[in-house]
Amino acid sequence: MSKTETTAARSPSSSGIGTMGEHSLHASLKDWYARPGDLKEVVVDGYQIDIVRGDLLIEIQTRNFSSLKRKLSTLTNHHRVHLVHPIACEKWIVRLADDGLERLSRRKSPKRGTPLHVFEELVSIPELIAHPSFTLEVLMVQEEEIRRKHARGRWRRRGWGTFDRRLLDVVARVAVASLDDLRRWLPDGLPEPFTTADLAGALHQPRDLAQKMAYCLRRMGVLKVLGRRGNGILYAPS
Repeated sequence: MSKTETTAARSPSSSGIGTMGEHSLHASLKDWYARPGDLKEVVVDGYQIDIVRGDLLIEIQTRNFSSLKRKLSTLTNHHRVHLVHPIACEKWIVRLADDGLERLSRRKSPKRGTPLHVFEELVSIPELIAHPSFTLEVLMVQEEEIRRKHARGRWRRRGWGTFDRRLLDVVARVAVASLDDLRRWLPDGLPEPFTTADLAGALHQPRDLAQKMAYCLRRMGVLKVLGRRGNGILYAPS
C-alpha cells in the first residue's frame, strides 16, 4: 500500500445531517475535503456534484458504487471525475434511546477495514478505473455508527438499525490514479498461476474479498485467466 499518505492537516467538520437526506459522514467528508474556492452541490450535465474544483468534479460516495455507474460513465466522457470513498479502519458502535438523544452504550467494533475493502464496491464499476478522466481515492477513517431501535432493523441486531454514521477523523489517504497503483496491491510471493485461495492467504483476508479483487483486476486487465484447477480459476499478472 505504497500510496498511503498519513494526514492531519485538517479536522473533520462537526456538522450534522446534511442536505438531500445524507448521513453526517457524507456531509462531514465534504467539509473536510473542500478547499477555499471550491463549489458544493453544483449541477453539471444534469447531475448533482458534491464538489467542483476548477475543471475537476469530486464525488464522495460512502457506499453503493452501483448507484453511481451511469452518472460516472456519463460525466467521464466530458469531465475529469475524482471519486472519494471512506473505509472505516476503526469504528465505534453507539446505541441511542428511542428519543435519539440519550446514549445507552458505546463500544469499539472488532472489525477493521483496509483499503482492499474498496473492491467490495469496485465490482460495480471495474472498467472505469482505466478511464483516463477517472481517479479514485480511499480515505481511511475513524467513525461512529449510530444505531436506534427500528421496526426494520436487522434481526441479528435484535431490531437495532443504523441511523447515522459520524466522522471522527481521517487518518490516511490512498490514491488510485492508474492501474499501476492497483498492481502494487498484489502481494509478493504469490505462486504463478494462483487461485483466489492463494490470494486470500497472502493478503490475510477472507476469500470472498479476494474473489472480488481478482474479478475487478481481471476486468481491468491487470490479471489474466490461465485456466482452472478443480473449482478454482487460475490467475496470473497480465
